[in-house]
Amino acid sequence: MISMIPRPLSLGSALVAALVLAGCTSLAPRHERPAAPVPGELPLPASLAASAPAAAAAATAWPDFLNSPPLQQLVKLSLERNRDLRVAVLNVQRAQAQLGVARADRLPTLGVGISNAASPSTTTGRQVHTYTAGVQLSAWEVDLFGRIANLGEAAQAQVLASEAGRRSAELTLVAGVASGWLTLAADTELLASTTRIVDSRTEGLRLAQLRFDNGAASSLELQSARTLLEQARSSRAQLLRQRDQDLNALTLLAGGPIPAELLPGEQVSAAAGAMLAPVPVGLSSEVLLQRPDVIQAEQQLAAASANIGVARAAFFPRLTLTASAGQASTSLSDLFSAGQFAWTMSTQLLATVFDAGRNRANLDSAKIARDIAVAQYEKAVQSAFRETADALAGLDTWRDQLAAQQVQLDAARETARLTDLRYRNGAASELERLDAQRSLLSTEQALVQTRLGEQLNRVTLWKVLGG
Repeated sequence: MISMIPRPLSLGSALVAALVLAGCTSLAPRHERPAAPVPGELPLPASLAASAPAAAAAATAWPDFLNSPPLQQLVKLSLERNRDLRVAVLNVQRAQAQLGVARADRLPTLGVGISNAASPSTTTGRQVHTYTAGVQLSAWEVDLFGRIANLGEAAQAQVLASEAGRRSAELTLVAGVASGWLTLAADTELLASTTRIVDSRTEGLRLAQLRFDNGAASSLELQSARTLLEQARSSRAQLLRQRDQDLNALTLLAGGPIPAELLPGEQVSAAAGAMLAPVPVGLSSEVLLQRPDVIQAEQQLAAASANIGVARAAFFPRLTLTASAGQASTSLSDLFSAGQFAWTMSTQLLATVFDAGRNRANLDSAKIARDIAVAQYEKAVQSAFRETADALAGLDTWRDQLAAQQVQLDAARETARLTDLRYRNGAASELERLDAQRSLLSTEQALVQTRLGEQLNRVTLWKVLGG
């Protein structure tokens, strides 16, 4: 319908009415968080079950959890330089930009321009030109059934999901840097210990060679000393490789070279347990619903629900509005003369009669996508519960294993000392002394590895509880 009535208020009234009608109806199902397919309480170990509060424990920020200043500085540096986290931040910005586009679609787009339309005259046969200049609105959809609004809700949910993904990436990065730093500290301690053993056994081989050359030692004693030395050298080479690889992995997480003052020293590993604050744990498993990855899965589910509304709206007619207001004249020279104001407005209501099942297939696809999102959300909750249960199970067992390993190390040291004393007094063979030295070295390394396992389990517990 085209009107040439010089009353601009009529066009404004029509636009206001269209804006009021837009978004009055939504065909999307109401988003509801699915029931968590996990027990209501966490499987706390015996040492915590009696004293843990029934509610979920409060979160612990990483600066409060990591008590080592060098480690804190390294985490801060990693948060500034890590590329994965940078991508996560950019994903949030991209989702926000897409939300801006979706919100802009709910409002009309206005433009200004000059146009010329030519048509043949029914009386003279000559072309008649109509010149117009002014404000134009082109094919704006009045959102009667919430299609555009649901697109906006889906975009909003994607923004929240991407923000949760950023927090999840940050949490993973902090835990990864802390774990890598502790691992590097353990490797440094092992390497320093093995280096001291190499130096000691090098001196032992020198003395054995001297005694052998003077006929005071047998060839068996000489070869035993050489075996001990090469065993230590082999262990040192392995630890050098492992330390370099761990340093490379930590450098990747840090996003660049790490200053030497931020790297752990030789004695850090033994005291690293004190650098981690206790992780508060409550009985309620609702704390898992606040994990960033679980929130991300829930927001993706919300977006899938909104997309169902978009697919349902395709079954209903679409109302579009085109309008213009400004100067109009059949002569270009008179276009901007007084009294030439005019406006036009046309509406179009278009309904799909036959689409070969396209809309139905799109709706089925949207419903299936929502079912997939529900399953992915439930899997995220179940995975969070399993990871937390594993970390909680390790609290007591790692402590017990560490205590037992320390007792074993004390016994191995005493055995090695007594065996060496008996060997010097001729009451023990070289083979017995060699076995005692091997056992001591193995037990020392096992203690460091056990201590590292206990520390990494605490970092994991902090991470799986959502920080």
